[in-house]
Amino acid sequence: MNGGKQVAQFLKKQGVEELFTLCGGHISPILVEAKNAGMRIIDVRHEANAAFAADAVSRLRGIPGVAVVTAGPGVTNTLTAIKNAQLAQSPLLLIGGATATLLRGRGSLQDIDQLELIKPHVKWAARPDKRTEILPAIEQALKKSKEGTPGPVFVEIAVDLLYEEKTVRDWYKAKTDKKNPNLLERMQSIYIKRHLRTIFGGKTKSIQQNITYDIFNPSSSEVQKTARMLLKAERPVLIIGSQTMLHPTRETELVRAVERLNLPVFLSGMARGLLGANHRLQLRHKRSKALKEADLVLLSGVPVDFRLNYGSPLRKAKVISVNLDATDLHKNRKPDLPILADPHFTLCALAQLKDYPTRDAWLNVLRDRNDARDREIRAMANEVTKGINPIQFCIQLNQKLQKDSVLIGDGGDFVATASYIVEPRSPYSWLDPGVFGTLGVGAGFAMGAKCVKPNADVWILYGDGAAGFSIMEFDTFVRQQLPVIAVVGNDGGWTQIARDQVEILKDEVGTVLNQMDYHLVAKACGGEGFLLDDVSKTDEILTKAIEVSRKGIPVLINVLIGKTDFRKGSISM
Repeated sequence: MNGGKQVAQFLKKQGVEELFTLCGGHISPILVEAKNAGMRIIDVRHEANAAFAADAVSRLRGIPGVAVVTAGPGVTNTLTAIKNAQLAQSPLLLIGGATATLLRGRGSLQDIDQLELIKPHVKWAARPDKRTEILPAIEQALKKSKEGTPGPVFVEIAVDLLYEEKTVRDWYKAKTDKKNPNLLERMQSIYIKRHLRTIFGGKTKSIQQNITYDIFNPSSSEVQKTARMLLKAERPVLIIGSQTMLHPTRETELVRAVERLNLPVFLSGMARGLLGANHRLQLRHKRSKALKEADLVLLSGVPVDFRLNYGSPLRKAKVISVNLDATDLHKNRKPDLPILADPHFTLCALAQLKDYPTRDAWLNVLRDRNDARDREIRAMANEVTKGINPIQFCIQLNQKLQKDSVLIGDGGDFVATASYIVEPRSPYSWLDPGVFGTLGVGAGFAMGAKCVKPNADVWILYGDGAAGFSIMEFDTFVRQQLPVIAVVGNDGGWTQIARDQVEILKDEVGTVLNQMDYHLVAKACGGEGFLLDDVSKTDEILTKAIEVSRKGIPVLINVLIGKTDFRKGSISM
């Protein structure tokens, strides 16, 4: 059995259903054997999108997604996506090809020190030196990726460890089987043969056929103290973040726990959609004001970073923070009660412990404020703009979403506008890059989402700037029969940057783009494309796009939007 077959069969046993890749000679045995094992091979046009796709699978399925890329530039092309996964605490596995073990550091094709390059950006990394070390390395990588604070992991596998032993020996025959060798040639032959015996010898260490992961539960005393603090609070607020969403197969118990806690709740990151669109406890607007008035804030998997203004709104409230990461637990605001544990299981334990009251007066204050902001936004949708009012478009898009629709945010100004308006209808139906704010996640995330939820409408919400990073993956969508729907909010610029740059520095340099025909790019790749430049046709074109995608054809809507002041002064630092 060659090394590629070992890798493929082991990953298959762990529940991995697809590999995301861009082909390369260093990794061919893995791809061929994975296909033979019944796994789906999705080959992309840029390696970053393979890693983004694996990231999305990790978030939505709960099993680490896997990207396999070739050596050198294949690995380096994934670095931004891997860093994004690290900061988003997403447990994907990246397998990188490498030059033959005998040629390391000798100037062979695409040979660089990949391990030193990638180590700062992953949770764990390994480089097997023998074939028997491959599976233990992958087993350990998968385990490390999910335990404690989740994160990406990397395993480098040399090309000679992946091919059949006979094939590898044939590669070296010219140097090991010379007739009438001189002394130097005999010594070289001995060295190579000894090396080959080393890399192919020995027995594989015992490995788990089905990897189990430790769960970090809170202590009973922590749960009881939290419950007492919640019962005493008059104006509590719960904020749920992405780290609470690490267990996709247990979404029902999480929803029930949140409902039993009876706390006004704001959802962020991957938690968007957890309670549907119009839950009685859920609030979407005026979060900072609510936090400033609260007497207790429960942070569930939420770090106090720029998204919470570095703790400024939390000065008066008592803070309970539940987090798997010790650094995030204390970042910028020391909590009154820090709990180093899994946020999902902490909320579930809390919900089972007590019956919690409904604070109708407090909730009504927050609800009235939330609804007033909704009315303000809807009023702004009626403003006349040079192109289609993006607020109005997002309102109409929101009406087209199904309960299982998945939304992927990839952009700045347009996507941030959409985040105030479009309402994910179910758990695990919103994907965005997270704290790194990476542009370019759209196509990769869409691939992963469509693999996990093939029957759902998967929407990419693109800014026109972000679309440029991955629009050629429409070729992949067509080839791999992944009928996603992309919407490009096209205002011909990097508007989120231009807003402040032009006002403060009086110069638009570097922020201007052409309002190009993105829909024709989709068509050229074999998909379908629509130009939307008339607001009266919005409903018609959205309906057509959904119909086309459900017939198995990926589609892009190029929406020529105008500019509004909706997000004026929204620069993040």
